[in-house]
Amino acid sequence: MSTAELQLQQEDPSAPDSRQLMEELSTALEAITGDSGRASFDVEDVRGPMACFVVARDSLGVAVGCGAFRPLEPGVAEIKRMYARHGTAGVGSAVLRFLEAEAALLGYQAVWLETRLVNRRAVDFYAARGYARIANYGKYIGNPLAVCFEKQL
Repeated sequence: MSTAELQLQQEDPSAPDSRQLMEELSTALEAITGDSGRASFDVEDVRGPMACFVVARDSLGVAVGCGAFRPLEPGVAEIKRMYARHGTAGVGSAVLRFLEAEAALLGYQAVWLETRLVNRRAVDFYAARGYARIANYGKYIGNPLAVCFEKQL
């Protein structure tokens, strides 16, 4: 799939396509890490004027990826629920670029995120896109399974 064919737009995180993508993500995370990530996400956190939930759709309008951010602390947004369906090269990168651009437009200076150290694909994905490891924050402090990243916008 060409990323030029992708349509990215903010959508309702409770809509059927959004819920389906997040269910697929939870299933994949559970297989990789033993934790679905559901407990770390509330759809209400990505609604509102300083938050964003985006869905990527292919040229036929099929939802193929999603991502979100929520306000974390002044000047910092937290990236959540990043997912691209298997076999959809470039979708994750496009979703992440969209989220970074939206966060910058809203005045955020940085984005932070957490993933699991065992999720090498995610760790490598963020590192390759300019994210630097930071000390674990919030509920991840003291969790040796978690790894946190930051990117300045």
